[in-house]
Amino acid sequence: MAPPRAGRAADELLFYVNGRRVVEKNADPEQMLLPYLRKGLRLTGTKYGCGGGGCGACTVMISRYEPITKKIIHYSANACLIPLCSLYGAAVVTVEGIGNTKNRIHPVQERIAKSHGSQCGFCTPGMVMSIYALLRNETEPRSEQITEALAGNLCRCTGYRPIIDGCKTFCKESFCCQNKENGGCCANQEECFSLLPNKEKKNMAENQAVRTLTFHGERTSWISPVTLKELLDLKAKHPQAPLVVGNTSVGPEMKFKGVFHPLLISPTRVLDLHVVEHTDNGLILGAACSLTVVKDVLSDAVSKLPVEKTKLFRALLQQLKTLGGQQIRNVASFGGNIVSRSPTSDINPILAAGGCILNVASQGRRRQIPLGDLFADGLGNNTLEPEEVLMSVWIPHSRKVSSPSSIHLFPPHFLHHGKRRENALPIVNAGMRVVFGEGSDIIRSLSIFYGGIGPTTLAAKQTCQAIIGRLWDEEMLDEACRRVLQEMHISSSAPGGKVEYRRALVVSFLFKFYLEVLQSLKIMYPSRYPDIPENYASALQHFHTEMPQSMQKYQDVEAGQPPQDPVGRPVMHQAGVKHATGEAIYCDDIRAVDEELFLALVTSSKAHAKIVSIDASEALMMPGMVDIISVQDVPATNEFYNYDVPDIVFAREKVTCVGQIVCGVVADSEIHAKRAAAKVKIEYEELEPVILTIEDAIAHNSFFEPQRKLEQGNVDEALKRADHVIEGEVRTGGQEHFYMETQSVLVVPKGEDKEMDVYAATQHPACVQEMVASCLGISENRVMCHVKRVGGAFGGKFLKASFLACITAVAANKTGHAVRCVLDRGTDMLTTGGRHPFLGKYKIGFTSSGKILAVDIDVYINAGCTPDDSILVTEVLLLKMDNAYKIPNLRAHAQACRTNMPSNTAFRGFGFPQSGFGTETWMTRIAVHCGLSPEKVREINMYKGNERTPYKQEINSENLLRCWNECMEKSSYRARREAIEEFNRKNYWKKKGIAIIPLKFPVGFGARALGQAAALIHLYIDGSVLLTYGGIEMGQGLHTKMIQVASRELKMPMSDIHFCETSTTTVPNACGSGGSLGTDVNGMAVKAKEAFDQSINLSATGYFRGYEADIDWEKGEGHPFEYFVFGAACTEVEIDCLSGDHKNIKTDIVMDIGRSINPAVDIGQIEGAFVQGLGLFTKEELKYSPEGVLYTRGPDQYKIPAICDVPERFSVSLLASSQNTTAIYSSKGVGESALFLGCSVFFAIREAVAAARRERGLPEDFALTSPLTPERLRLACADQFTEMIPKDGNKPAAPWAISI
Repeated sequence: MAPPRAGRAADELLFYVNGRRVVEKNADPEQMLLPYLRKGLRLTGTKYGCGGGGCGACTVMISRYEPITKKIIHYSANACLIPLCSLYGAAVVTVEGIGNTKNRIHPVQERIAKSHGSQCGFCTPGMVMSIYALLRNETEPRSEQITEALAGNLCRCTGYRPIIDGCKTFCKESFCCQNKENGGCCANQEECFSLLPNKEKKNMAENQAVRTLTFHGERTSWISPVTLKELLDLKAKHPQAPLVVGNTSVGPEMKFKGVFHPLLISPTRVLDLHVVEHTDNGLILGAACSLTVVKDVLSDAVSKLPVEKTKLFRALLQQLKTLGGQQIRNVASFGGNIVSRSPTSDINPILAAGGCILNVASQGRRRQIPLGDLFADGLGNNTLEPEEVLMSVWIPHSRKVSSPSSIHLFPPHFLHHGKRRENALPIVNAGMRVVFGEGSDIIRSLSIFYGGIGPTTLAAKQTCQAIIGRLWDEEMLDEACRRVLQEMHISSSAPGGKVEYRRALVVSFLFKFYLEVLQSLKIMYPSRYPDIPENYASALQHFHTEMPQSMQKYQDVEAGQPPQDPVGRPVMHQAGVKHATGEAIYCDDIRAVDEELFLALVTSSKAHAKIVSIDASEALMMPGMVDIISVQDVPATNEFYNYDVPDIVFAREKVTCVGQIVCGVVADSEIHAKRAAAKVKIEYEELEPVILTIEDAIAHNSFFEPQRKLEQGNVDEALKRADHVIEGEVRTGGQEHFYMETQSVLVVPKGEDKEMDVYAATQHPACVQEMVASCLGISENRVMCHVKRVGGAFGGKFLKASFLACITAVAANKTGHAVRCVLDRGTDMLTTGGRHPFLGKYKIGFTSSGKILAVDIDVYINAGCTPDDSILVTEVLLLKMDNAYKIPNLRAHAQACRTNMPSNTAFRGFGFPQSGFGTETWMTRIAVHCGLSPEKVREINMYKGNERTPYKQEINSENLLRCWNECMEKSSYRARREAIEEFNRKNYWKKKGIAIIPLKFPVGFGARALGQAAALIHLYIDGSVLLTYGGIEMGQGLHTKMIQVASRELKMPMSDIHFCETSTTTVPNACGSGGSLGTDVNGMAVKAKEAFDQSINLSATGYFRGYEADIDWEKGEGHPFEYFVFGAACTEVEIDCLSGDHKNIKTDIVMDIGRSINPAVDIGQIEGAFVQGLGLFTKEELKYSPEGVLYTRGPDQYKIPAICDVPERFSVSLLASSQNTTAIYSSKGVGESALFLGCSVFFAIREAVAAARRERGLPEDFALTSPLTPERLRLACADQFTEMIPKDGNKPAAPWAISI
């Protein structure tokens, strides 16, 4: 449908980018700023991470002229959500605009780089711009402003600590952490935060159009009026056209839900909608005011007005601090948040309870509406007419506590989505107000509004009516709770799930409100009301995010080491500055090739079905459409067999999971390809059975072969001798890799001899080369795979990247054009799988002293629909299951379940986090049964001295015990445990817990062939060196370490050594980078003496044949690993028993990693892995429909840890005087091991929950599933409120979500 032209020709769009004037004559209303910057202006420093404003990778700074104040304002924003047409007269600053390596880098860029704040570097430009925008407004920010500015930015690599270290140097109260050895500290340099020269500022003011602007796109028109009359006329003429201010609601609906609007109206330049007016009885705020403006105005009012007048303001401020990230709050409008009537609106419940009034207008009519009336029927479709515009909102002052009537508002700011305290949608929120009669404590009126219960904010009218006239006492509370549970009914199959949890929150919130009001009444009527019990007081205290304080203990370099030898020193990441300036090139940053096409995927919507037909007729008629690519276009191999069941490029005849790739659509642009892909119609015939869960697979005997077992000793006899035998099950959920750079590939046909250049974001270029060649039916020497760097991988870019490269290569082969394929975040999460969900069924025999005698366990992983690496995962899972413990009698059996789910794959830790977690679970249960502390049971069972593992490999556990004892000492474990017990005695609704977990992580792949490596070194006549090897830089600092190695071996400065790219043209047949072996094997290859000794040859190669490694699965013995990494972590947490929230207070980690080649890089790996593990065990929850459809497809639904999740005190120490004689320079691979230590957070929470249950008289031996989300935490802390929750006797046939 052609967009309405509104009788006007399109205007030219004028704005500024990095001080340069930009005039766009064909601005498309559907185009966002991000693709315009990247493709139109070739400013690729701004990254695509999610497309929905949830990750901050695309952060830029916007500067606008404010006509009311006649000032220019600066703010950070997500370029992926900013419509290009909204930028008329504005200035955009990207990371390239503030500094670069050719001229001068900005202090923000420098400090983040020098603080080792970038690993893969993909998130770094967004981090830089968030802080840069803050500094443009606050040159000496407070620490809480730093954490607030970064709350909307995600990082998957670093664990955030080094980013914070770099940023906090700008705080007035802080200090620069960098030394002054090399020419002074960066804090002493002149800092120029102004980018726009005065001339441009003057132009910005002059170029503010005072006329209506109109832009026409391919499908949609954009009209931006300047007067209220014109806006109301437009709404009268086009009542269904949405108003777009921040585009944080309309934008995601259009982008992710396929909602189409032929006309968009932008009222941002109508000054009437930006009013800020203080009245005698309240505050009037314009509907187009951003949430940041609202927050600033409220903060100012709170600082100036008496406390009793600002209770409602304070409640709103609590919400606004955590509503979205800073970038979202900077653009999202106050009015838009209200009129969207979203069930997850954080402010509507409070505004409704606070008695706020909406001022609305339409052509010839103005009126006022109590905000609570918007939700009168519980459906959110009342009152506002389509042609009406919300003008402003009146927020009243609160009444004085000393007056005859009292108002109390409850701000539920502490509960969000169940994943994070900040930048997350709430599961349930509430706004409550009570008014007491004159001179009495009789309830005169009560208002209760809940969000997250129904399709919009709901009013508990019946409950409130029934409570009027009652005293504010426990009898009233009990009746109110029971009534509100009946009135706020949540169906068992309600969208969003978490039904019992939401019911528990409904009454838990009411109880918190009851306590807050009771506290106020005690002040008003000291003789009538008792004090709140002392151990209840903490229920009213909310968790707040503090800037983490950290300590890192490096090892000293060896005595006598020359100062020019960089090995063992904390050298900055080789590309750290380029990460921070946006100059580091990733796959999708490669400039477009002439006549390049874009490939979009068409995926299955059924879990198990026969493909009846594929109708692409409508797709082929779409603008820009070129061709359809399917299995028929594959010249040779479509199915790749590593086991009996193949991994598949395109579905052939049937599909076996939702998200399986059926075909691809090639078009002239990304947007055209995606629109055409949406038009492809596939008809299915559903097949049985549909196997989704591990239990389904067990019931249908659906497993991949071979199955693995590991046995030692006589389990049956040992179980008979045991004093105690426990049985149980342990589960962990899956985990999404959430690498910041999504799967990306560019294939360029060379035009002769069937040659192809493949640029891929992969961990395994040789695999890409091999599979693409096999798929196309050509020899491998015609396929050249190139990798500059990868924006995070964690195991997710092995086979998955190779299959995407095959699909793209088939498209390039068929069309003869270069073809690019970059998955959007939702498609990436839908199609690529992740960490394997795990189920262990165990029987453990042990003595009364806690000594394990026997373990009998069957373990299952959900492999998905194809084998991928799942068999290898079962092997590693068995071999590493013992963790740090001697198990004299073991019988373990592992099976990979074949299900109708996307195939799961390699993930950091490769099975060990799951099986190690299982082991720690039964260690904890043994402690409960024996009446011992968990650390005592762990100490009793730990390896001691020289022992043998269940697979007969020798192990020297000296450093394991050293790590454990040092961690006990550094964490002051015993003293803190006593303090925690005292805290728990004094607090009923808040509890603390502490846990210490040991680590033994074997390093190796179990086969020599998987650990080979080669290096190629060119020495040029000017003395410079070009270094090439088969490893991939994906954030682990591999290139940096290899240059350090080469520097030592060649005895030349690091600055003379350059690494260009990893390519199959220079180093053939290299193994993939993963398994913590990148530095080991590639370092050995670079170090190879025979290469360097050929001084007469200016080009030399080094080769490392791999470590000796073997395992005989028939005998269950061998030497699969080269060495062991040891460690220990102690974590303390505090939990809120009423909400399920928790706070990570302190973590101490001690790691034995041999002699570190680069301690700054290695500690960064430890911290990043720990935080990723924290996510695995406490936050990251994948949700699927009963039909196998993934719900959690982006950062809005799937929450990885953010800055608010980092322990407030975070200490990492490297074990001193540690040697590993077999690896490069006695170092150890550290990339994976520390992820497991994230479970120390889980077990600390478990200890806190156990304390709550003990106080309530509940059993301390209870099951908890990973991830330990707020939902599971809250329901485990059973109390009088969870007992009130109505239980569903008959489970619905189709719940909203299932556990995989």
